[in-house]
Amino acid sequence: MAADADKRLAVDEVLSFAQELVGVLRASNDHDANAQTGAGARMLLSACRSDSDDLELQMRELHDELDNLDRQRASIEERKDAVKKKKKDMQKADLITVRMQIIENSIPEELDTLTTSALLLEFWKIPLLICLLPHLSSPLYIVIALAFPNFWRFQQQYIVDKSGKKIEKFEFEKTTPPVEICDKLWKKI
Repeated sequence: MAADADKRLAVDEVLSFAQELVGVLRASNDHDANAQTGAGARMLLSACRSDSDDLELQMRELHDELDNLDRQRASIEERKDAVKKKKKDMQKADLITVRMQIIENSIPEELDTLTTSALLLEFWKIPLLICLLPHLSSPLYIVIALAFPNFWRFQQQYIVDKSGKKIEKFEFEKTTPPVEICDKLWKKI
């Protein structure tokens, strides 16, 4: 930027010199020489202005190109962040799927499908309350896993559908018994 300012000062000095030269030549008595020198000074002034305008246009184009590259870089970084987030979400979904399969495999088969049941499992050293709610339109259970509120990884509880999509968030008092929680959830569904 300092080099551009130096060039602009040099151009301004040349223009100032040319104007002074025109003033001196106008005061001179030699008309032919003065006319020729004045024409040369005007041509020099015109060429300097043209060069100055061209340089200014080139600087604007380069500045616009730099701005465009900055926007592209920001867009690429946003896309990278989105891809990282998507990968993290996919890994989380895979982990949840594996955990749900393990939970489904550990559910006793002899549970009555017409009643709400509750059982306490220890899953990867995480105490979970599993509410088995029979789904009326299919023989499968709707399994709702509630982590105890004092466990930091599972502070939020949701009712989810079979695809794992969150349907409804819910909260219960810490002192509510597990069977009562299951009954209230059953009534919500």
